[in-house]
Amino acid sequence: MTGKMLVGFDGSEESYKAFDFALELATSCKVPAPEIFVLSVIRPPEGLNLVDKNSLIDEATQQFKEQFKDLEGKAGASNFKISSEIAVGHPADTIIKYARNMDCPMVIVGHKGRSKIAGFLLGSVSRHVATMAHCTVVIVRKD
Repeated sequence: MTGKMLVGFDGSEESYKAFDFALELATSCKVPAPEIFVLSVIRPPEGLNLVDKNSLIDEATQQFKEQFKDLEGKAGASNFKISSEIAVGHPADTIIKYARNMDCPMVIVGHKGRSKIAGFLLGSVSRHVATMAHCTVVIVRKD
């Protein structure tokens, strides 16, 4: 495999597992090694005023930057560099858009394993990405 891997990362245990899977896959590839791109998406709740929304975005951005340091350390230990970015929007739609714009052949996301009712009511980022993405989508499960 060559090219890029886009990892959807929200800081959850499942997204760390998705990143670890991407790193394992990249490590198993021969030359040229794939690029690993990590994307975190902030989705502020509706109805917040602009000051509260900006404050929430700033706080989430700082948290993701700290988590990216962990990911960079893991990648560095395997002799890989990663690129990371933080966006604001709907997580699934933003991941799909980035994958298309980057001409990325693979997206890797974690699966939270919500109940069927919660998944139906709240939607599922991994399901939406798998259904709508133009490329291969790997969903990494908890266990």
